[in-house]
Amino acid sequence: MSIEELLKKKKEAADGDKKAQFMTKEQRAELALLRRQQEVDEKKKKLDEERQQRDVFIKQADSLKNTERSSRYDRRRRSPSRSRSRSRSPSRRGGGRRDRDRDRDPSPTAFSTITGLSSDSLLLKVEPLVAPHALLDDKVAKREHEAIKERYMGQQEKKKVKKIGERKFVFDWDVTEDTSQDHNPLYNKRYTSQMFGRGHIAGIDIKEQMKEKSRFYDILLEERRTDLEKGRAKELEEMADKRERKTAFDERHWTEKSLQQMTDRDWRIFREDFNVSTKGGNIPHPLRNWEEAPLPVEVLNVIKAVGYEKPSPIQRQAIPIGLQNRDVIGIAETGSGKTAAFVIPMLVFISRLPKITAENMVDGPYSIILAPTRELAQQIEEETRKFASKMGFTCVSIVGGHSIDEQAFNLRNGAEIIIGTPGRLKDCLDRRIIVLNQCTYVVMDEADKMIDMGFEADVNAILNGLSSSNTKPDTEDAENPEKMLSKVDSATERYRQTVMFTATMPPAVEKIARTYMRRPAVVTIGTAGKAVDTVEQVVEFVHSEGQKKDRLMHHLQSGFEAPIIIFVNQKKGADVLSRGLEKQGFKATTLHGGKSQEQREISLAQLKSGAKEILVATDVAGRGIDIKDVSLVINYDMAKDIQDYTHRIGRTGRAGKSGTAITFVTKDDADTFSDLKKMLQESTNSVCPPELANHEATFQKPGQGPKKKKEETIFLQ
Repeated sequence: MSIEELLKKKKEAADGDKKAQFMTKEQRAELALLRRQQEVDEKKKKLDEERQQRDVFIKQADSLKNTERSSRYDRRRRSPSRSRSRSRSPSRRGGGRRDRDRDRDPSPTAFSTITGLSSDSLLLKVEPLVAPHALLDDKVAKREHEAIKERYMGQQEKKKVKKIGERKFVFDWDVTEDTSQDHNPLYNKRYTSQMFGRGHIAGIDIKEQMKEKSRFYDILLEERRTDLEKGRAKELEEMADKRERKTAFDERHWTEKSLQQMTDRDWRIFREDFNVSTKGGNIPHPLRNWEEAPLPVEVLNVIKAVGYEKPSPIQRQAIPIGLQNRDVIGIAETGSGKTAAFVIPMLVFISRLPKITAENMVDGPYSIILAPTRELAQQIEEETRKFASKMGFTCVSIVGGHSIDEQAFNLRNGAEIIIGTPGRLKDCLDRRIIVLNQCTYVVMDEADKMIDMGFEADVNAILNGLSSSNTKPDTEDAENPEKMLSKVDSATERYRQTVMFTATMPPAVEKIARTYMRRPAVVTIGTAGKAVDTVEQVVEFVHSEGQKKDRLMHHLQSGFEAPIIIFVNQKKGADVLSRGLEKQGFKATTLHGGKSQEQREISLAQLKSGAKEILVATDVAGRGIDIKDVSLVINYDMAKDIQDYTHRIGRTGRAGKSGTAITFVTKDDADTFSDLKKMLQESTNSVCPPELANHEATFQKPGQGPKKKKEETIFLQ
């Protein structure tokens, strides 16, 4: 057996004795950590060796550089005449430069002699020097960079220092030595070199060309034009001027144009100016003034006699739609003239029907107007009679609080228009005092308030009592004015027209609109549920009833003119507050649901006539009450919701006039803080107080906080 076979056999026997060993997870982790540590140590050792080699190389390069510099200096000192002759002799100039280059740039052979390394190995040693600069300090890296640069690029020549006495040759010539100035004046002014290009003339200064007084280029072009080109250019100028004049003429404001000159752009600007938005197909253009309105002469005369100078925004858009016998849903801010918006189309509608006589009076009125409260119904009656009496129409109101027998007596001769609350009107229908066989014009004012007051069943019963023979088709014909106005022979053949005015659109109101209206046109003025910008809203935080009373007296004595309205939440609080104001010398009266209809009418009459200067009321007076020139509204108690607050402050700032609304709030009104803050921030002439803006209740959605029962208002004596 050979030695190799013997060694192989021993190795196999040794390997056979080894057994597989089991290692835990911790042992494997320790082994891996140990291997990584070994690798790091090896890399660190390698970097240290490379750093030592670089230091040796840099020292050897510095030593070689100093040696060469010393040898050059010694040669110059020993042979100065040789250096001068070499500088004078042109034949040896090249050789001297080569000697200097050779002295300055030592060859790789010289380096290899000093360092003991070949040129190839030297390059291999130099290349890694530029890689790990981050491991060296700035001084070593800079020296290394200079050594490599000098090795491969040679030594840079230093700036030559001028010796004393050395002659300087000047090649510039003096301008005064130019004798050509005496012969040609063109050279008196020197010009920079010019290039040929579009719009520039060669040889002429560009700055002179750009001056307005320089007409050389224009004159040159004008001389080169033919008569045909000149005529064509003149025609183009005239056409451009004509287009500019036409554009300026077409872009005039709509107030400077006639009705025939109005374009779609003008009508869009018109609606934006009055903040009018519409929805629905085939909407007619709004009214610009009463003179251009498509109204009968007798109606225009009544409008002029009543004193309506110009239509309000809701009247501008709702009246043209109503004249087309089309259903209308109007959403407008309170005090915007909604009553005339449906009364004027209604009178035009009735004027085209036969007169009420003994023969047809038994079929009932031509029009009914539903209102949620007695005061609003009587106010609509007062406004309607201004127009109806002058046109020979009869207008009767049917509201609660009065004897039903007296109201039946007023209907003995028939009436074209009946205004009433849903409850009393439903009672008259049940007693057969009136019928609605020929009613073809229905108005629901403050529809959302009627639903809130629980009149939904009564409203549905009244609308169901109308004749179904004159119902509009639920097709595109309901949007066609020609089809809607085709039946004008009698009231029974005329399509029924339904008009609804509301501040909000709750589901119950939407249900009524879908059931009884056909393809209605929706007219929105401003933002639904937003107060008018003519009302300045002031919110004050109070902490006690005594402080509230002091602030109330302060505002009442601040010079506000009567009439003034003060709102409270409870009937008893209104009576107590009114008696307290009378003891302070103010003329006050009250209006709330606990009073009879006669007492309520007397209170309103006293306030309108000037006998009383302050009205203390609940939310009964919050909607529909129109009292002229109300300068101040005070919310002694904050309303329970933002809708009631909006209608309260809407009693002032009506018909374009300005007003002030002051509201006292306490910690118990936190449920309304979020909506109140939003309304104040959206108003253009109101300021949100810091206490309200930073209150914690304004950072949560309305209705999320715990509701607290409000205490009864008591006016401290």
